[in-house]
Amino acid sequence: MVDSARLSLHVPEPAVRPGGQPDFSNVKIAKAGSVPRPEVDVASEDIRDLAYSIIRVLNREGEAVGPWAGSLSNEALLTGLRNMMKLRAFDARMLMAQRQGKTSFYMQHLGEEAVSCAFRKALEKGDMNFPTYRQAGLLIADDYPMVEMMNQIYSNESDPLRGRQLPIMYSSKEHGFFTISGNLATQYVQAVGWAMASAIKNDSRIAAAWIGDGSTAESDFHSALVFASTYKAPVILNIVNNQWAISTFQGIARGGSGTFAARGLGFGIPALRVDGNDYLAVHAVARWAAERARRNLGPTLIEYVTYRVGAHSTSDDPSAYRPKTESEAWPLGDPVLRLKKHLIVKGAWSEERHVQAEAEIMDEVIEAQRQAEAHGTLHAGGRPSVRDIFEGVYAEMPPHIRRQRQKAGY
Repeated sequence: MVDSARLSLHVPEPAVRPGGQPDFSNVKIAKAGSVPRPEVDVASEDIRDLAYSIIRVLNREGEAVGPWAGSLSNEALLTGLRNMMKLRAFDARMLMAQRQGKTSFYMQHLGEEAVSCAFRKALEKGDMNFPTYRQAGLLIADDYPMVEMMNQIYSNESDPLRGRQLPIMYSSKEHGFFTISGNLATQYVQAVGWAMASAIKNDSRIAAAWIGDGSTAESDFHSALVFASTYKAPVILNIVNNQWAISTFQGIARGGSGTFAARGLGFGIPALRVDGNDYLAVHAVARWAAERARRNLGPTLIEYVTYRVGAHSTSDDPSAYRPKTESEAWPLGDPVLRLKKHLIVKGAWSEERHVQAEAEIMDEVIEAQRQAEAHGTLHAGGRPSVRDIFEGVYAEMPPHIRRQRQKAGY
């Protein structure tokens, strides 16, 4: 009998631990403007390399270059900048409110503002997002009232969800924002199902699925790809790769696939990676994918390469699993500062106007917070009544059924 080597299990390890020197040498950054823009009807096998590169528009000098540039006016860019600044100010005030005990829980978007704010501008009225808990920019960029968002965070008497969701788990059909699921990854397959239903009805609306890098390890992610590819559902499959799950680096979920975008290739789905801190690049790629879906060309998978600057949530301490200075070393920069620089280079903005806008936006957020905090608590002692729990859960009983039940003695 021949002796064989003993088996061993491979467990991915992060490049650096707390206290070490931040290392992003594994992030291969393409030169801005160097990645080609294919036709929207391209076959997935013809753009395999786009699943391994990073589409970028803004270069280090703040200029928009390459085939993905030029789709936004100065006015649209200024709106995008203000939306990102508003989301950042909103985050700051709500984080402070949680620390003051005014709400139980909060999750920041710091460093990821461009992903959701730019993406929303590529959609149309009636399209539906199935988000995670870090896409509030979809609402901000669609002018959803901040007071309503804060009412839901505080679970006060004006909470549109009547206390049925955790803070930050918003919901708005009118604004194309499907209620957030606390069970990670379930929304991914729901988005595909919604898109399939839209196609079955010969509608024109498309869906967008959202997931974080860590949650791609869930089975719902893979089930969604099976159905989306088989039925060519009109859906955009978004993966926000912010480098860290709650306390686990991305390598655990990514495994040996190289990139998260590459997961789509095995299903025959066109897959792209984009600089998630580049507002122009995010918007351009989102528009490309949306056009594919509307032309009945099927799904597109997009990986947004970005970085979670803050903690996973107010219950998390990132210093326990990554270097404290890692966010400063992130090579793709700050999305707000990058768009600000671009607008200044174009002559459409200035440092003085930016400082003024920051003050104006913070005043707007503080006023919204004042209004939200003026409302009383939804339930005495923080507990809803049985009536409140079931109100709106079940449909009204049809009159003929009610009559039948009464006749039967019920």
